[in-house]
Amino acid sequence: MASEANTQSRVMFEPTGKVDEPGPRKLGKLTVKYNRKDLQRRLDIEEWIDEQLHLLLDCEEEDIPELEIDIDELLELSDEGQRMRVQELLQECRKPIEDFVNALLYRIKGLRKMSGPLKK
Repeated sequence: MASEANTQSRVMFEPTGKVDEPGPRKLGKLTVKYNRKDLQRRLDIEEWIDEQLHLLLDCEEEDIPELEIDIDELLELSDEGQRMRVQELLQECRKPIEDFVNALLYRIKGLRKMSGPLKK
């Protein structure tokens, strides 16, 4: 019996190509995860900005002039730069804008700049 065990065939696996050569690479999918709380906060701020602009400019949805307050752009600026940029965007507004500017700057404190996928 012992001799029978030694005569059994063995299965050996040999590589068909060079081991160092990588095979064709599969393209992977990349998903980016964002903090849901941060996204909701940003959405709330954007909706608030939209409401406030309608009040400041005293117009309906269809009549609102082409005006974009880019939160990511503001986050790249210093506090004074943010204030100046918002005032520059609202220079044609006839109503007082100081309360809006102060409230906006307060609301964006602590927000982080968004990268690629979510930015339009």
